[in-house]
Amino acid sequence: MTYCLGILLPAGLVLASDSRSNAGVDQITRVSKLAVIQEVGERVIFIQSAGNLATTQAVVTQVRQSAGVGVDGQDIMTAKTMFDVAAVVGAALREVMDRDQKYVEPYGDATGAFLVSGQIAGEPPRLFQVYAAGNFIEASERACFLQIGETKYGKPILDRALTLGSDLDEAAKLALLSFDATIRSNLSVGPPIDLMRYDTDSLSAERLETLGEDTPYWRELGRAYSKGLSTLVDSLPAPPAGRP
Repeated sequence: MTYCLGILLPAGLVLASDSRSNAGVDQITRVSKLAVIQEVGERVIFIQSAGNLATTQAVVTQVRQSAGVGVDGQDIMTAKTMFDVAAVVGAALREVMDRDQKYVEPYGDATGAFLVSGQIAGEPPRLFQVYAAGNFIEASERACFLQIGETKYGKPILDRALTLGSDLDEAAKLALLSFDATIRSNLSVGPPIDLMRYDTDSLSAERLETLGEDTPYWRELGRAYSKGLSTLVDSLPAPPAGRP
């Protein structure tokens, strides 16, 4: 399992994905779950993936190999909108599932899910969640973040603190705290964390960075957050006394 998060704001996009992949307690590897496909100045596309690793890698590879070929409905580099890009990813997922699912299912879950985001010149940044069936939904002002994978542990802090007025740096901090909560509660999610801050209309993926277990900022963020929570809890009043 993994955890991927996408946040859509007027200022741009914040994306974060962990790198842990496991097929049992003694088969743990690190694999990037954030793919970047771009034509600087024209379009930048991000594909985050969760689920069966073979399925998701096959989908991303198929999308990459079709990029620039010029086949309608398969080429994300000629897609006119990000909606069309999400449809390409969904179609690729269906194709992979139709081919492989019956062979994989006797051994485990063959499905995958994706967050597809980015910007094509002439339209604003957009963010989509592609389901295992290949259909998808789009983030909006009322639902400005989407998650796939192990979502439940990192959602509360986003619900409480993330707003449309958040800038990219604030949203990035909240995204990392969402991962901190998830990693503390679920062994199937772990660093390195790929973090992308995309500025609206930059049409470039230059603000992509990776935070590992020993990255000073990641370590200090977790330490300071834990200390701050402890201080806050100590400052809260005790519950009312029960009846004697």
